[in-house]
Amino acid sequence: MAPQSPDEPFRPMFDDPDLEAVFARASPADTLAAVLTEARMVLPEVDNPLDAELWGSDIVAALGSAGGRADEIVAAAEQSGTPEALAILRVLGAVGFPPLREAAAAAAGRLAAQGIADPPWAGSVGAPTPGECWSYGDASGRQEAVTMSFWYGDAGHVVSVLLDRDRGGGIKNIWVGASGDLLDRTIQMARRDPRMIFEMITQADARGRMDRAIGAGECPQQPDEASNVASRRALLHARVALLRR
Repeated sequence: MAPQSPDEPFRPMFDDPDLEAVFARASPADTLAAVLTEARMVLPEVDNPLDAELWGSDIVAALGSAGGRADEIVAAAEQSGTPEALAILRVLGAVGFPPLREAAAAAAGRLAAQGIADPPWAGSVGAPTPGECWSYGDASGRQEAVTMSFWYGDAGHVVSVLLDRDRGGGIKNIWVGASGDLLDRTIQMARRDPRMIFEMITQADARGRMDRAIGAGECPQQPDEASNVASRRALLHARVALLRR
């Protein structure tokens, strides 16, 4: 069973698996300098909170083990005091893992209080409204895709996670894209294919399935799957936390 992939929104630039090793060796100041360079190129293309979060999730993936120095990296960004640094802190405050999220959000608040210009999406980033959730998979139970929808006003997007039951129910792939008519297309596909099992699920059920999948670990098999899982990991965790228990 190969689930359909939603259309991709803006794709961040940090997709080189060697960047984690580079950042792990770099000083916090050098790490920040690299991210600031990225920010100057990327920010003109980032015009909505979802694109900002995808960018931030990609940064978190690139930081990798360097994320353990969260306080140092956040302090360097705050000391920089530029609009680009504030944008970085906003996205890390939205999708970073603790303690990065808390430290970045606090530093962003201090910079904004000094009059540093916030990006236009700063007021809503990290706080979409959760919507409908559904699951579909093959009748043999070997794979399942759990899809969760989220909304920024009238703009909907989905986070869809492919689970591999042959590997303990771990995360094999992650897609993020516009919701559009994805639910309708999935229902129609399931009606045409008796080998597919489709069901609407509650947010609480989706969160439980995601919690179990995260606990089971990651099991991508192809290079593109590994890249997707790494770059969207932080966004997935942030979205799962928004679902009702």
